[in-house]
Formats: sequence, structure tokens, C-alpha cells
Amino acid sequence: MADPNARLAALMEEAGFTRKSLARAVIGAAARAGEDVTCDHTYVSRWLNGSIPRGGMPQHIAEAIGRKLGRRLGLDEIGMGEAAVATMQPDLGLDFADRPEAVTTTVADLWRADLAEAEPLVRALPDSAAWHEASVRWLVAPPDGGLTRSGSRSVGAMDVEMVRSTADAFSMLDGKFGGGHARRALIQYLHTDVRPMLAGKYSDETGKQLHSAVAEALMLAGWMSYDSGLHGIAQRYFIQALRMAQAAGDRLLGGSILSAMSHQATFVGRFREAATLARAALAGPAGSLTPTMTAQFRAMEARALARLGDERGCDLALSEAERHLGLRTEGSDPAYIAYFDEVELAAEFGHCFRDLGRCAAATERGAGSIFGDGLNNRSDFFATMVQAEAYIVQGEAERGFEVALTALQLGEGLKSARCAQYVREFQGRITDGMKRASEFRGFIDQARGFRLWRQVSARP
Repeated sequence: MADPNARLAALMEEAGFTRKSLARAVIGAAARAGEDVTCDHTYVSRWLNGSIPRGGMPQHIAEAIGRKLGRRLGLDEIGMGEAAVATMQPDLGLDFADRPEAVTTTVADLWRADLAEAEPLVRALPDSAAWHEASVRWLVAPPDGGLTRSGSRSVGAMDVEMVRSTADAFSMLDGKFGGGHARRALIQYLHTDVRPMLAGKYSDETGKQLHSAVAEALMLAGWMSYDSGLHGIAQRYFIQALRMAQAAGDRLLGGSILSAMSHQATFVGRFREAATLARAALAGPAGSLTPTMTAQFRAMEARALARLGDERGCDLALSEAERHLGLRTEGSDPAYIAYFDEVELAAEFGHCFRDLGRCAAATERGAGSIFGDGLNNRSDFFATMVQAEAYIVQGEAERGFEVALTALQLGEGLKSARCAQYVREFQGRITDGMKRASEFRGFIDQARGFRLWRQVSARP
């Protein structure tokens, strides 16, 4: 039997709530959040006895009591923090919700579960069916209604700007040091600072801007989780980002989120799903796509097709990506896609040509895929390691070892499971014959001095 909830009882006494009056206040809090719930004094009795309600009810309880007391309360303060995580369902976050209000509840639960390191969610594997359902529902979903909310905290344009600027700072850290460096700090920020904004008071226009900004931050959370090797929680963040972009009416952002899903699907070996997701990204925004976005989505399609061995399809997608990127104009792109330029596209060519076995072409095109600015260390690591692998495959082992050492140097400050996987794949390309050569002995002596090489080599 659950322990009595002494924290809830104490707060009810402080606020002067009876069981019936708290039930009425909870119904009112849910209504302000756009939810219709059933609640009476028997529900409150169960909570006092230690029962933890599902869904958004704990948040509504905290809101109802906090409103009466004149201060904001967290789930821990009402005695429902850890238990709320324990009652979460394994499929939390995989659904593309019918209503925008449900997304707010879902992401709050995801952030809490992530911070609590709830194994069924954080360490889960991606679900291919969830990618399919989310992409189809996004493609055919009608526009949502207004996003006006009447919570207790006023939210304005400056709050939205704070969310965007903070996410930009985390994005810079992600590119320079890898997703594992500040991922948890981003989730903590979203849970502590952004969650109350979503439940706040704002106009429809502010609500759309807020949901778009939070969708971008969720997409970044997905990228950082994916880069950290936490594929299950990454998929959930991407899906909820897509749903929040839908609520904001931001089809362009939705396309970029699908493109990110495609990138992850290719990495985990779901190549057909990856190609489909990239095509959905292209189809959804239709004629509103900028040339840069079209180029990036086509490049993601090419990645998947290269892995499938579809040379003709890959070449066509790459050709279209290059053609569209040549049409880009300054200032025409959303900030979140402006990073995709000729250097990024060269890296995509390098990846695709390596996967198709065109190693000479991979090294030639990949030569232009290095930023070298110290801000894009992970991208430079990927591009350099792809070149090293291509040299190895085409029989230029000594050159491949030299380039690999350059990549390993770039990787010294990176906390990234993806980087480790690139090293693992490079190691798999080294044949027994190469290992007997003198240049390999020199290489391995130096490689062992780098953290990523040691990390990969230490695994059984």
C-alpha cells in the first residue's frame, strides 16, 4: 500500500482546502490549461492515501494549490515527483497528440522522466511505427485552433526571445563539445523555466511564437540526445517537437524536424524509414520551402539511399541538393537551417560516396567539408573521419592513418556517442594486412593517446 501523502495534506491545510473544494479547484486549473477532467472528493482521498494520478493531473493539482497560496509549486512539493515518474508509461512521447494541450503535458512528463533517468524511456530503442504515424499525421493534420491560454503567469515576446536565445547558446555548445556535454542542462532549463511558460497566460500570436520556439528547443534536445546515444528519448523529443511545430502552424520547422528524424533513422540502420521521412519533410511544406531547406532535405534522402545501395536515386537526390543550394539567397532562411551551406553539403557528398564505395570521389568532395573554425568541431570530426575511412578502403592506408589522427585530435573535447561510432567503423575497416604494416604500429601508438580511441577500444 502506498504511503500517505503528508506533503499534499500539509499544503491543503495551509491553503484552507477541503477535499471537495480542492477537487473543484483542480477542475478549474485543468480547464484553464484547456483540459476537461473529472474530479471529486474521492479522487482527493486517493491522492492523500498516496495514489498518483496519471497524465497532467499532478500538474493541475500543483497549479490549483499554488494559485490559492500565491506561489508556484512543483510536483515534488505536492509529494508526487518521484512517484509521477514511476507511473509513466513506456510509450510516453511516441504519440502525435490530437490536441496541442496534450503536448504540453507530454513534454513536461518527458523532461521529468529524463532528469530522473527513467530507464524505459531514456534507454529505449527507436520505434519505426512511431516515426511513420507521426509523419503521416503531420502531413494530413488540419490546422489547430487558437493557442490563447489563461494561466497565472503572463508570457510575452521577451519570454519567447529568452527561450530562443538560450536554445541558441546550447546549440553552440552542442556543435563545439558534443551532445553529451550540456544535454542534461538543456533538459533542466526546459523543465524548470520553459514548462511554466507553456502553462502561462498568453495571446494566440504569442502562443504560436512560444510553441515554435519550444519546438526548436525540443528538436535540439532530440539532436543532443541522439548524439549521446539515447535514441529512444531522442525520438520522443523529435515527435513532440513536430507536434508543437504543428500547433504553432510552422510547417517549415516541421519539415526540418522530420529531416532530423531521417538523419537519426539512417544512423540506427532504418534506411527505408529514413528515406520516407526525408520525402515527407519535402512534401509537407510544399511550395513554401526555401532552396536551402530543399537542399538539406534532399541530402538526407541521399544519405538513406546511399546506405540502401541505390546509386541512381542517391545521385539524383545529391544533384537536386546541389542545384537548390545554388539558388539560396541571403536572409531567406529560418535561423535553424542557415547552417546548411556548401561545406555541409560537401560533407554529405563525402558520406554518400563513401557508402556507395566511391572512395576516390569521397576524398575529393570531402576535402571541402571542413569548417576549421573551432566552433563546428563535431562536424569537422565526422567529415575528417569519413575521409580517413575512404582512404583506407581505397588502399591508401598510410594516408588514412594520418587523416584519422587529425580527426582524433578534433575529437578530444567531444562527448558524443556518434563520434565513438565513427571511430568504431574506422577500426572495422583496418584489415589484418594493414595491421602488420609498420605505419600501423606508428599510428596505433599515437591513436592510443586520444580519448575516443581508448573509449572505443576499451569496449568488449
